Amino acid sequence: MIIKLSIVIGCGYFIYTKLIENEQLAFSVFYQNLIQNNIFTIKNSLFLLLFTFLNWYLEASKWHLLISFISNYSFKSALIQSLSSLTTSLITPNRIGEYGAKAMYFEKKYRKQILGLNLVGNFYQMLITLFFGIIGFSYFVFKHNITINLTHFFSILLIGILIIISLIFLIKNFNFKGLSFEKVRNFIKKIPASLNRKVALISLLRFVVFSHQFYFLLLIFNVDISYVDAISAITSVYLIASTIPMLSLFDVVLKGSVAIWVFHFFNIEALIILSTTTLMWILNFVLPAIIGSYFVLTFKPNFTK
Repeated sequence: MIIKLSIVIGCGYFIYTKLIENEQLAFSVFYQNLIQNNIFTIKNSLFLLLFTFLNWYLEASKWHLLISFISNYSFKSALIQSLSSLTTSLITPNRIGEYGAKAMYFEKKYRKQILGLNLVGNFYQMLITLFFGIIGFSYFVFKHNITINLTHFFSILLIGILIIISLIFLIKNFNFKGLSFEKVRNFIKKIPASLNRKVALISLLRFVVFSHQFYFLLLIFNVDISYVDAISAITSVYLIASTIPMLSLFDVVLKGSVAIWVFHFFNIEALIILSTTTLMWILNFVLPAIIGSYFVLTFKPNFTK
């Protein structure tokens, strides 16, 4: 119980500091900006919450689809696991704690499979982000004639490749109490192509939902930008942000900084962009994490063999 309380209190504290003590955007300025742009009207609020609902409905559906491969689980179980693992993983880099949090819901005999299924789900979400991000960023760079320092680019690329190789080496040689990557990899190979296609499709739909939630916020803030330019900028932001290891609780700071740089090419005020990224973070991370806190507190680990 102490561990569960520590997770919830820690999560709440970090969320509070990011909202109230955000050096990029004072909370009073952020709130006033929302009021001035009629964010809290019934119509706008319902649309924004609808996007959030769809986002997490799709995430839970994807997880439900994956875990149904090993046994018959309800959608409710998948939703609870998705929300509670979000709360637990917010203080870990790139939400890596999600793997352990979800595994605790299952019998020990299934935990190797759960690791593999989670890898599959996150792989397709990252693949979709990279695919559309590269297209959007290429269009963005070409349109604005952005000069890329090739020395810096290849240096970063080399470091990234070395990190990936190191991680692959560590994973291949990972063995903790009989849980080796070889077993996980063999299990992943058994997942049918039809299931992979469905997971990829849901990942695509989820990307469309949260990227268009961002676009909808730009419209609410009366930003003068074409749809193509907006989507290319949004996908560029997600591409850059997704490739930088960062605690999820600092995701709002990272995306805010990246978004300011990207959208300044369209002469959009930093206040509007920071307000947009902060509200996106609140809707898609803070609210689900608050709900997930309840499930963390009521969680009973499964020690069944």
